[in-house]
Amino acid sequence: MHINALDLNLLRVFDAVHRHRQVGRAAEQLGQSQPAVSHALTRLRLLLKDALFVRAGAGMRPTPRADQLAPAVASALQTLERALLEAETFDPASAQRRFRLHMNDMGEGVFLPGLMHDVRRAAPGVRVDSFQFETAQIEEALETGQLDFALGFLPGLEGTARQPLLDDRYVVLMRAGHPQADAAAHVEGLRGLDYILVRQHTQTAGLLRRLGLQDKVRLSIPHFMVIPRLVADTDLAVIVPRQTALEFAQRGAFRIVEPDLVEAGFSVALHWSRRRGGDPALQWMRALIVDRFGQPEAPRRAAAAARQGAATRRPRS
Repeated sequence: MHINALDLNLLRVFDAVHRHRQVGRAAEQLGQSQPAVSHALTRLRLLLKDALFVRAGAGMRPTPRADQLAPAVASALQTLERALLEAETFDPASAQRRFRLHMNDMGEGVFLPGLMHDVRRAAPGVRVDSFQFETAQIEEALETGQLDFALGFLPGLEGTARQPLLDDRYVVLMRAGHPQADAAAHVEGLRGLDYILVRQHTQTAGLLRRLGLQDKVRLSIPHFMVIPRLVADTDLAVIVPRQTALEFAQRGAFRIVEPDLVEAGFSVALHWSRRRGGDPALQWMRALIVDRFGQPEAPRRAAAAARQGAATRRPRS
């Protein structure tokens, strides 16, 4: 028998009769009439070519084939019911859900500590997995469920739903006491520095190129984790998002310099699949991320205006 010929309601009838051993009780549980349950059993017997149940006194006795099928049918119905209930509600306190997020290594340093604090407090059974996909793969990964969310500056994603979280900008990070720190506050002074390039971050590489500083790169590395030690122990500088620079500055003696970098501002956003956006579990995680990291629209405009004013007022050499 091909599964396409099977009606799911027939399996519900089979499961109820097998558990209660009576058509009447099964009908009561299912909210159906006894003739309707009997008719469903007849259809199932014809499909499976087995009697399934035979009369035994006031009840029904399952055949060996019915006993063989019963555990699998019950398990399948329970799995389906559980999935449907989870699709309607999400209880973070009891959930055993896994969420898959894309963010780059700098984003992990900014987002994961606060996010995991909130997750552990509200949903101790929830697991978070962080991935780093190629930009061209992110949209499909969101659609197929390989990813639940993507966080970051991802201007190439056009088909996703998105929620802006915060405005950021690129700054120059160097050690405290760097001899060129004051000069680097002006764009013209940036050529007096030697730089670290993090190859994985194409935006910063592009900014160095647009500023004509590619020939000032003295060290190229794949990841950002070693940046604090390198910057603290050398006169090398690095261009990084301001939020990342602030994270580093909490752990050591660094100087953050904010010259008038062209196209230095960008918006960090949360991305997700429009098709999967109705999942209550994803809605819960989305609200958690926005509550923790989202910058209200009015403060966002005020911060942008303040940066613009500061850039206008900052003297040039």
